[in-house]
Amino acid sequence: MLIFLALLYFCLATGAIWLALFPSGRALVARGLSLLRRRLSQGAIGWQIAGSQVAGAVQGNIPRDLWGSVLAFVRRNRIACAIGVPAILIPSLLALALSNPAMLPVYEGENTAPDVQVAALLQGERLVPPVALPPMAFTTAEVELVRPMLVNASRNWGLLHPDFSQRLLLAFKIMKEKHGYEMALLEGYRSPARQDELASAGSHVTNARAFQSWHQYGLAADCAFWRDGKLVISEKDPWAMRGYQLYGEVAESLGLTWGGRWKMMDFGHSELRLRGVMRR
Repeated sequence: MLIFLALLYFCLATGAIWLALFPSGRALVARGLSLLRRRLSQGAIGWQIAGSQVAGAVQGNIPRDLWGSVLAFVRRNRIACAIGVPAILIPSLLALALSNPAMLPVYEGENTAPDVQVAALLQGERLVPPVALPPMAFTTAEVELVRPMLVNASRNWGLLHPDFSQRLLLAFKIMKEKHGYEMALLEGYRSPARQDELASAGSHVTNARAFQSWHQYGLAADCAFWRDGKLVISEKDPWAMRGYQLYGEVAESLGLTWGGRWKMMDFGHSELRLRGVMRR
């Protein structure tokens, strides 16, 4: 590709410098265009006659001593040739020199060992959902303030997509064993009616209507933390904010989309976007 561009530059630069430095070249091009325009307006017979005349004129004007004519041309235009020839040759030669494949670095893939827990998940290990939290845990004043209308949310792991639920359970396991955070499921599957109800509450809750959220397909979940027998949801708690950051890293490492990167940040949200499931 680089060689082709170098040749293209050579041709364009040669033509441009020739037209810029030599009035005879511009006159020749102008005469040629004028002749072409006249010939296009004539019929087939006119084309034949004009072609014969032009061929005869050109043949009669060809110099017998071509090499001598070239030398004479160079002598008459020595300054223009001294400027034009290097301007054409130097960039082209540089492009050809830089196209040497030996200068390109050889790509070497990283030899990174796969995560043991992720490999186990892909090999068929089935994780079991944790014990359900007591319903009273979702009716405290803090929960109502941060996440209203949560008491009627579904936390049934069986309604989640199997692939998503296993990834989410693995994220819970990593968060507990590696980072010391015990996770809690706030809401998984969400019915279309509940989705519309939440959307009607205002944009501060959600902008998605029914079937515009991955919750309706069992491919999204809202999560928080369980500490000292209470749910900790608000990111204003520094401990919880650090946990959400770690949770986002873990979720993304498992192929999930984390809501903490959205414009309307939802730190406890994660979803698995499968192709062909939802059309937006």
